[in-house]
Amino acid sequence: MAVKRVGGLGRGVNALISSGDDMIVDGASSINEISIAEIEANLDQPRKDFDEESLEELAESIRQVGVIQPISLKKLENGKYMIIAGERRFRASKMAGKTTIPAYVREVNDDLMMEMALVENIQREDLNSSEIALTYQRLMDDYRFTQEKFSERVGKKRTTVTNYLRLLKLPAEIQLGLTKKEIDMGHARALINVQDPAVMIKLYEDVVKHGYSVRKVEQLVQELTNPKKAEKKTNTELQEVYTTMGQQLSSVFGTAVKIERNDKGKGRIVLQFANDEELEKLMAIMDQIRQNA
Repeated sequence: MAVKRVGGLGRGVNALISSGDDMIVDGASSINEISIAEIEANLDQPRKDFDEESLEELAESIRQVGVIQPISLKKLENGKYMIIAGERRFRASKMAGKTTIPAYVREVNDDLMMEMALVENIQREDLNSSEIALTYQRLMDDYRFTQEKFSERVGKKRTTVTNYLRLLKLPAEIQLGLTKKEIDMGHARALINVQDPAVMIKLYEDVVKHGYSVRKVEQLVQELTNPKKAEKKTNTELQEVYTTMGQQLSSVFGTAVKIERNDKGKGRIVLQFANDEELEKLMAIMDQIRQNA
C-alpha cells in the first residue's frame, strides 16, 4: 500500500489540524472506476441541501463529458465505499445514468474523513450561509477551536467567522429562508439585530413578500431598534432631497431657490431676486410655464 502525505487540499486538513500526523492514503496517485451501486452516502455530510436544478445541469455535463474531477472514497469493512468528498458529483452521476464513477480510495479514520468532507465544503462557493455557519460551528466544537484560532486555520477574517456564527441564533424559520435563498446573508445580518423573535419573523415575512433590499431592511430594523436615530436620519435624508430640488429649480429660474419645510410637512418655496428687473424675469418664466402646462 502506498503511503503518501496529501498535499492537494489547498488549505485543507493539514492547514486546520496541526497534529503533525501523516494522512495515510491508499491509491491516491491512481484513479479507480468504482461501481456506483457499491457507494454509500456519508450521513455526516455537512451539505444537507442539494439544488435539484443545479444537479440536473451537472448531470447533463456528465452525460456529455463525464466526471472531470474524481470523488474521494473510504473503503468500508463490508467491501463497499463511503463518500468523503464529492457527493454532488456522485448524485449527478446517478441522475446521468452512470454505473461507475472515477474515484480516489483513501484510507482515513472517521474523524479525518469527516474533516475532509467539512474542508471540501468550506472551500466551495455555492454553499448557502446556513450550511457555512453550521460547518464552522461543527469544526470549532469538534476540535475546540476559538473563533480567533479557527479564523486563522481557514484563512478567514475573524469578523467573517463571527458573522456566520451569529446566523445560528436566528429562528429556524429564517434559517430555512437562508437555505432556500429567499433572503441572503445581508438580510439575515440586519434581521438578527431585532430583539423580539416574533417581530423578527414578521419582518422576515415582509422581506420575502415584498422583496425588500438589504438597505431597506437595515432601515426598517433601525426604525424598530432606535426610532429617534432613525427619525433623525430620515429628516436628514429629506433635507438632502429638498436641497437637490432647490438646485433643480434654481437652474430653471436662474436664481437662488430655497425650499423650507416644517415637521408637519408644510412649507414654502422662496425665489430670491435682487431688483425689479430680476422679478420681471421670474414672472416671465412663470408665465411661460403656465402656457406650456
